[in-house]
Amino acid sequence: MAAESCLHRGRPVPVRLQETAIVVPCFNEENRLDREQLAELARAPDLSVVFVNDGSSDGTQAVLEALRDASGGRIEALALERNVGKGEAVRHGMRFAIENGARVVGFADADLSTPPDELVRVRDELVRHGVSVVTGARVALIGRDIKRRASRHYLGRIFATFASAILETPFYDTQCGAKFFRASPLLAAALEAPFLSRWAFDVELLGRLLVGTKEHAPLTRRDFREVPLHRWEDVGGSKLRPGGMARAAGDLLVIARELRDLRRARR
Repeated sequence: MAAESCLHRGRPVPVRLQETAIVVPCFNEENRLDREQLAELARAPDLSVVFVNDGSSDGTQAVLEALRDASGGRIEALALERNVGKGEAVRHGMRFAIENGARVVGFADADLSTPPDELVRVRDELVRHGVSVVTGARVALIGRDIKRRASRHYLGRIFATFASAILETPFYDTQCGAKFFRASPLLAAALEAPFLSRWAFDVELLGRLLVGTKEHAPLTRRDFREVPLHRWEDVGGSKLRPGGMARAAGDLLVIARELRDLRRARR
C-alpha cells in the first residue's frame, strides 16, 4: 500500500492552518514528547504544528490527539498506518501543510532539541530577509548554548562537508532539525517524489531545490540563509543509531546520483 493512501487525520473537520506550519515527525515518542513545550510552540503567533505519527506501536497517537484537542485548532495530528521513515513522514506533513494553505512550512525534531523560541526565531529570519529557505546551524560559539556530544559533532562535520560538496553549496550544517521553506510551485514539485533516504532527506530536499525542474527554475545561493542557533541540546533517546548514521552516509552517494540525473534531465 502506498504511503499516501495510509495518511489520515482521524477527524473529518476542515483544516485551517496558520501562515506557518511546522511539521514534527514522531515514531514511538510517547515517553519523550514534552507536552508543555509543544503546546508552547503551537501558541506562537501565526503558527500551526502538524504532527505526523510514523506508524508508532506505542501510545504516541493518543498523546498527539490530546495535544491537538487542547490546542484550539493550532495542532493537527496525522497518522501513517505503517512506519516509512522520518524523511517520508516529513514529506507527507509538508505536502499536507502546503495543500491546506500554509505559506511557510518547516520541520523540527519531536524531542525539540531546537527549543520553541529558537524555531520561531529561525522562521522570522526567513520572513525578515525575504529568502526562500532558512536552515538552523549548530555552531558552538562563545555565548551560545550548544550542547552536542563530541562524537556526533565531529561525525556531523564530516557528513556536512561531503553533503555541501554534493550540493555544490557551502552549507555548514545540513542536518540540523530546524528548517523553513517558503511555499512555492518549486517546493511542491520537490516534494512530489518519495525521498530515497530516511535520514539524509534534508540533503535530498535542498538538492532538489538547487537543481530545479524543467518547469521551475532552481533556487540560487542567495535564496538560502543559514542561521546560527543560540540554543540547542542533544536530547537522549535519539532514533538515529550508529547503523543509521552509516546508512545516511552511504545515502549521500545515492543522493549524488539522483541530483546528477536531475541536472541532466533539466538540461
